[in-house]
Amino acid sequence: MCKPIVIRRQRFRFGSIYITCNAQERLNGDDIRNALSRHLSGDWGDVCDEDRQENELSLREGFRLLSVYHASDGTKFWVITEADRSSTTVLLPEDY
Repeated sequence: MCKPIVIRRQRFRFGSIYITCNAQERLNGDDIRNALSRHLSGDWGDVCDEDRQENELSLREGFRLLSVYHASDGTKFWVITEADRSSTTVLLPEDY
């Protein structure tokens, strides 16, 4: 049975959720659920200050949102929500 994603405070619509095959093979479900919860609540993870500010602007202006996280095994991955909020994708940097 799949565990639900618990969102602390959803700050934006996220649309359909997708995950690349590579990310699905390399990340565990808990890391993915935790990252999605953080992303949707506006915790952008390990982005630099400039990207953090860009995400805050993007929330107001309707641009693309990018978060960076690390799985429990150290694997770096991204969560991206498209500007029109139609979809959110979990992917590894090399999948981009």
